[in-house]
Amino acid sequence: MTTTQVQPVNDAKGPIARDSLALNDPQKALIAGGIIVGFLLLVYLLATQHISQSMLLVIGLLLGYTLFHARFGFTSAFRRIAAVGNGQAMRSHMLMLAVAVSLFAPILAYGTTFFGGPVAGYVSPVGVSLVVGAFLFGIGMQLGGGCASGTLYAIGGGRTVMFVTLLFFIVGATIGAYHLPFWTEEMPAFEPYSLATSTGLGYGGAWLVSIILFGLIAWITLIIEKKRKAPKMAPVPSAKGWHRILRGSWPLFAAAIALALLNALTLMTRGTPWGITSAFALWGSKIAGAFGVDVASWGYWQGANAASLEASIFADSTTVLNFGVILGAFIASAAGGLFKFTQVTAGNFAASVIGGLLMGYGARLAFGCNIGAYFGGIASFSLHGYIWGVLALAGTFLALYLRPLFGLSVPKSNDSVC
Repeated sequence: MTTTQVQPVNDAKGPIARDSLALNDPQKALIAGGIIVGFLLLVYLLATQHISQSMLLVIGLLLGYTLFHARFGFTSAFRRIAAVGNGQAMRSHMLMLAVAVSLFAPILAYGTTFFGGPVAGYVSPVGVSLVVGAFLFGIGMQLGGGCASGTLYAIGGGRTVMFVTLLFFIVGATIGAYHLPFWTEEMPAFEPYSLATSTGLGYGGAWLVSIILFGLIAWITLIIEKKRKAPKMAPVPSAKGWHRILRGSWPLFAAAIALALLNALTLMTRGTPWGITSAFALWGSKIAGAFGVDVASWGYWQGANAASLEASIFADSTTVLNFGVILGAFIASAAGGLFKFTQVTAGNFAASVIGGLLMGYGARLAFGCNIGAYFGGIASFSLHGYIWGVLALAGTFLALYLRPLFGLSVPKSNDSVC
């Protein structure tokens, strides 16, 4: 039987050898358990929170399902383009962003949610805080084995070491929240800059500029790929026929479109785009408060953020989305027969601790992660989203030299696939 190099569930590893591209049998007990937990959480939210929270749970479930079935990575996409010049995943990012700006432009211009509330994109300042934070995040996601969304969906798939990454992601985000006033008030920064509202282009003009930029970036990745003779991405084990919809895998282009649609639905439901890491700062601060730390006095928890600290975590829309992503990925992994706990080594444990801390701290400084700053920022026509991407890629280049120190793989130009 011929072996094939395929994409692993574990983003920290390179392709692995398998005898078949077929999926394992569905793990029916796990699927049933996941559906029951999701149903109970949905009922609880319907009984205790605004209906928007229930809608966001469903959106989160779909986000997690999509991320897992396509292995839609941000960390691996940056690593492939930096290490060997493969831009297949980066081009899927450009498609995702193109669909997102096409949906966000009319929503932001109209400015009303499904429930009549205001709508606002993620448009953040450009300064030292952003530069340092995005660079640290770029290093951290390559050591931690996944970005913010990657951490959540890998946990849903049972990747054991990602629980370590998440724990220290929370610690880093909490420290970052404590330090944030220094970075935003003491360090130099420019005002938030929107391609739509800061330029006079309006949302129509900003949309056109964005589409041109995405096309240019996609074209550059093709040139790099050809010049470096980059290996192709390894395939993902998959079901066939209509079973592929439920059991995976999904093509990257399909996931890119789905993620953009779901982000637009998030914007229309809660008034802001999809985000992840603000919930980590909330969780960590609540835990610190339970141990007697006066987190309420921190500058980060003043003003509009103060209410979140006092309320239930189930009233926090980002928390609900995060729970949905984990649960959706869990059901998707069980549907493909792929859920299993994985081995933790000294190397990947240490890398996860450092990577989690850097991602958590960096995300607070950079006003978001790969989702809130990169995806949500660019979709909102914010200049800071593009700068985040450049600095995170710079951090990735440095991390390519650090990963082998922890026993983590780096794609090589002479690999058959990456």
